[in-house]
Amino acid sequence: MPAPLDASKHKRRRGLTLLRRQLYVILESGRRTTASRIFDISIVLLILANVAAVVAETEPSIATWIRGDLLLFDEISVGIFTLEYLARLWVCVEHPPLVGRPRREARLTWATTPPMLIDLAAILPFYVSLLVAFDPKIALLFRLVRFLKLARATPALGTLGRVLYNERRAIFGAIVIMLGLIIGSAAVMYEIEGAVQPEAFGSIPRAMWWAAATLTTIGYGDVVPITPLGKLMAGFVMIAGFGMFALPVAIISSGFAAEIHRRDFVVTWGMVARVPLFGGLDALTIGNLVQLLHAQAVEPGTLIGRKGEEATGMYFIMSGQVQIEFPTGPVMLGEGEFFGEMALLQSRHRAADIMALTRCTLLKLHSGDFSRFMLRHPDVYERIRRIADERLRDLKRRTELESEMAEIKIEKGSQADEIAG
Repeated sequence: MPAPLDASKHKRRRGLTLLRRQLYVILESGRRTTASRIFDISIVLLILANVAAVVAETEPSIATWIRGDLLLFDEISVGIFTLEYLARLWVCVEHPPLVGRPRREARLTWATTPPMLIDLAAILPFYVSLLVAFDPKIALLFRLVRFLKLARATPALGTLGRVLYNERRAIFGAIVIMLGLIIGSAAVMYEIEGAVQPEAFGSIPRAMWWAAATLTTIGYGDVVPITPLGKLMAGFVMIAGFGMFALPVAIISSGFAAEIHRRDFVVTWGMVARVPLFGGLDALTIGNLVQLLHAQAVEPGTLIGRKGEEATGMYFIMSGQVQIEFPTGPVMLGEGEFFGEMALLQSRHRAADIMALTRCTLLKLHSGDFSRFMLRHPDVYERIRRIADERLRDLKRRTELESEMAEIKIEKGSQADEIAG
């Protein structure tokens, strides 16, 4: 009797493991499946709806009208967010860095990561409010924490976070400069305007309000200098305000551009390394090649190259399928293959139409970069020439074979006419 029970238990465990892996693909793997897209879009819409509900609840005319509906919506949202939190905690053992670790330890480690702490902060106040009385205004502020959940579903926010962390020293330096300008401007205006306007500039802390408002280009106008020297100083402070804002903006924008470039470089590196043609290249050579390649996505049915036009570069197929319409018949090329090299090697126009059969990701090497790279790497040049020569021989053989077949058909037709005559 125990054997069937053990088999049933094992089957149930295997089913739970399969379900956990499927949920992991949807929730945490990063793979863009249909289910994961639907889930991400649904969660983003729910988060935005929660933020809109919090904003609407602060307006008395709206809150008194639909307060019951807003409370019901909040309870449903908390229920969904709670299920999401528990599901993420359950499937985290499938995460590669946590595989092999004790499940309790893995889940505890995962629960302390920033995204999971944000998820917990988004639902915990609701459950605490069931036990402890909360000020409604404070409860509303805690509900706005749910907006931070967008960071998980929006990669751009994660990129911005990495940029701020990477540039933290430069940003801290910019903040120190800002504080120095505010304190310095306030001190000077205290000396100039302190005796004339003691209420506004009678001390450095009082003058700091004017300095902060002027340097940030807000300039409320509630406090203004009235002496000629004070007005002159105010003009310098206004001009300094433009530079003060430009400094952190320049730091963050340059850091953001560098982060995007690094990400694109890593992605392109991985794509190039998969091409069999470059299998024997060292890391330095691949790095040089990556700098020259330009990625582009092509939709199905797009004409990539037209017969008779000037060849502007060769292409490497990272994903998808391409069809080349030679006179002797179509040739299909897939992932890891390349095309367009024959026109560049022989300095001639394209000999066939090239069309994308499926959605393709291509890397293009422009003709000028092609020539320079081949001069520096003759081994790659020889590989490409050898493959191009093989393709030309195949085309010639196919052409000759079709010519022979055509001649045979003509001869048979002539013999048939003679017999008929």
